[in-house]
Amino acid sequence: MNTFELLGQGLLTALQWSNLLYALIGVTLGTAVGVLPGIGPALTVALLLPVTYKLDPSGSLIMFAGIYYGGMYGGSTTSILLNTPGESASIVTALEGNKMARAGRGGPALATAAIGSFVAGLLATLGLAFIAPSVVKFALSFGPSEYFALMLLAFMTVSAAFGDSTLRGLTSLVIGLALGLIGIDQLTGQARLTMGLPNLFDGISVTTLAVALFAIGETLAVVATHAFGGEKIETIKGSVMMTREDWKRSWMPWLRGTAIGFPIGAMPAGGADVSSFLSYSAERNFSKHPEEFGKGAIEGVAGPEAANNASAAGTLVPLLTLGLPTTATAAIMLAGFQQFGLQPGPLLFVTSAPLVWGLIASLLVANFMLLVLNLPLIGLWVKLLTIPRPWLYAGILVFATLGTIGADGSTSYIGPVPISFGLGLLLAFGVLGYLLRRFGYPIAPVVVGMILGPMAEKSLRQALQISQGDPMTLFHSWIAIVLWLLALTAVLLPLYLRYRGKGKVLTQFGTDED
Repeated sequence: MNTFELLGQGLLTALQWSNLLYALIGVTLGTAVGVLPGIGPALTVALLLPVTYKLDPSGSLIMFAGIYYGGMYGGSTTSILLNTPGESASIVTALEGNKMARAGRGGPALATAAIGSFVAGLLATLGLAFIAPSVVKFALSFGPSEYFALMLLAFMTVSAAFGDSTLRGLTSLVIGLALGLIGIDQLTGQARLTMGLPNLFDGISVTTLAVALFAIGETLAVVATHAFGGEKIETIKGSVMMTREDWKRSWMPWLRGTAIGFPIGAMPAGGADVSSFLSYSAERNFSKHPEEFGKGAIEGVAGPEAANNASAAGTLVPLLTLGLPTTATAAIMLAGFQQFGLQPGPLLFVTSAPLVWGLIASLLVANFMLLVLNLPLIGLWVKLLTIPRPWLYAGILVFATLGTIGADGSTSYIGPVPISFGLGLLLAFGVLGYLLRRFGYPIAPVVVGMILGPMAEKSLRQALQISQGDPMTLFHSWIAIVLWLLALTAVLLPLYLRYRGKGKVLTQFGTDED
């Protein structure tokens, strides 16, 4: 079947009432967490992993994707009205959008962000639908050596792309790889690093690790720094509608932002933060009103917002076709697939085609839902900013704890005292997540290392067994060689992109008065 037929079948799946409900829940939650500073889509998806592990896989993954898209939409509200970006991708939106809000043009700033996000999300989702099959056909030719090189590329990508230090990223990755070794060796049947605890024979639960690192660790970090807000919210003055001049100045930035964001999001070591800064730089160069930049130029909101939403769809290209996560949220979504016994990659399009195409088609539906939710209900989202932060993080702790108990109710004994083994791991990894944040180590490489580590080990051992121990088999094809070279390049590419895009922009505008 061609792409149109597959996408049509996916739409039939996405338009089922149960999947529509999942999508609506996802985009609503995503918008809400995008609005709330410090509560991102990665944390939200991690919290929902233990709640959804017995639900329908298709609906749950549609909800996770809706949260991802909704988070990109909602982040603009906080940046424009509060000058507090929830994620790095929203920094540029804060630069120009908050100045527009202070000048009484917060409504048009929010409108161009929402409409630009819709346009970019729609075009980028169609791009995902048409590019993914070609990538899958190419990836089906991979053998054990190519898969090992691909896993190595994933390791180098997440180590270099997350955080400000490649060395710290590699350290986080090593922690994840070590955790992935715990359990029964699939080839020899020997227990590894289990310390004699039967609860560890099946390995560490990815769900428990994700919830602990992203939810518990974040909460402890916020409490330790007393980051409980007190920010001033800019009110929306005048109409939310854009003028004819606003439309004229926004439509080309929307298209340029999409063209920049989608391919960069699909690249290993890309991401929404890089694409948004590059889009901002491009709009400043193309604008007929360069003197307004740094003072509230609408192009500086339209382009970057389109870029970061297009990059969200671009991120799903390597995730679905190759199993490569390029953002923290993609890493948690990878854990979500694993939770349901699914492995993203080329075989996923063969073994679970209805699920994959239903997921892709649901993104089109989610875009329409988000447009309806964001423009008329801006006032409602703004009210979320008044929720006391202590209440918010206390709720996260309760939700994480109850979810973990539901997913893993096993108990162990310290002497005669029964304890919940799952809660013990949750607390231990939560403290680990706090320590990683405290000393500036990225979180996502830990999750990626634990998920992909056993797969990389299996591919390596299979390749060496086939070649009777000859290590040169890892370089026997041009595909493997290219992947090895890309893995080496992945260490340097993020640094180049950041200094080329983000560094240049911040040097020019980072000293402006807020």
